[in-house]
Amino acid sequence: MKYSLNTILILLLLSVYACDDPDDVSFEEETREIDWQTAADSSSNALVDNFWNSSDKYFNYGNTGNTDFHYWPQAHALDVLIDAYLRTGDSFYKGYIDQWYEGVPVKNGGNFINDFYDDMEWNGLAMLRAYEVTGDNKFKEGTDQVWEDIKMGWNETAGGGIAWQKNMLQYKNTPANAPASILASRLYNQFGNEADKEWALKIYDWLKSNLFDAGTGFVYDGMNRNSDMAKDNWEFTYNQGVFIGAALELYNITNEAVYLNDAIKAADYALNVHTNSTDRVLKDEGSGDGGLFKGIFIRYFTQLILHPDLAEGTKKRYVNFLYHNAETLWLDGTNRNGVLFGTYWATQPGSSVDLTVETSGAMLIEAAALLEDEGLNVD
Repeated sequence: MKYSLNTILILLLLSVYACDDPDDVSFEEETREIDWQTAADSSSNALVDNFWNSSDKYFNYGNTGNTDFHYWPQAHALDVLIDAYLRTGDSFYKGYIDQWYEGVPVKNGGNFINDFYDDMEWNGLAMLRAYEVTGDNKFKEGTDQVWEDIKMGWNETAGGGIAWQKNMLQYKNTPANAPASILASRLYNQFGNEADKEWALKIYDWLKSNLFDAGTGFVYDGMNRNSDMAKDNWEFTYNQGVFIGAALELYNITNEAVYLNDAIKAADYALNVHTNSTDRVLKDEGSGDGGLFKGIFIRYFTQLILHPDLAEGTKKRYVNFLYHNAETLWLDGTNRNGVLFGTYWATQPGSSVDLTVETSGAMLIEAAALLEDEGLNVD
């Protein structure tokens, strides 16, 4: 396997951190030595080194020969490339962003349309970000293509909401509705189309009324899966994260405090329920699709941290939590042979890792680098 220069450098740095006796260096002393910019360079480069399919221009599902194409992780891997490009301005990342647009629609059947509405939403969000940072209209065209199809997923079964997939129109869930509201809000914020704002509000109102417990901050996964109006009370960081994102985007375009308060409630629920009590690290949610859940939570949790209207005490608490998880991952949970991340951020993985899991870890490291760049440090 060929490693980039940054990957080689960080492997050397990690070897310095690895003491023969773990008691030789305290946790606090180790964390002060982490250069998050260098760590993020290594992490994001490793995502490319280990998973990029250079011939077909998409991200492989595995790092050890599994070249399967999975549509929805492509969006989150593109997001990492965009994070790195925004942070560094390095044309290395810009080149892969452009290639991504060439390869992914081909593997998806010739365009970005998919049977799963949530998958299209993620790719729409990533392409909209790519348009924002590159100005290349092809990414806007891709976003518009999926957005028009996504709106067709709204129906009045269960009182409204966007369906999860095209052959289960009765089933409505958070993964299909929160990202859609985020996308609509961002489209309105950037282009000023009032219809997009109406969509953002309509989708969020349905989501909050049906799948959000305002008392606890818990976000249900979905409802009416079996056409019985029952709710799925599965506990996923994913749902907390996307609800945070939808609420925060509506706060940005309305300035109504209720949305910021909703986002904080959902974040606090995740910190209270989705972390291990012994080490305060986000819980293991497995590989496969679940491997992406924590990274998605971190993305929108980070946006909440960075919001200027977040109370200072809450901001400090959230900053400390994010850095603690990032430090744990980087110092304890990184396989130094390739800079690989596992499903539980306190434990190193083996040599084989899913794209979803690696991308989640890369999202966390980029988030720590972003906080560092913004001057937010551990209190």
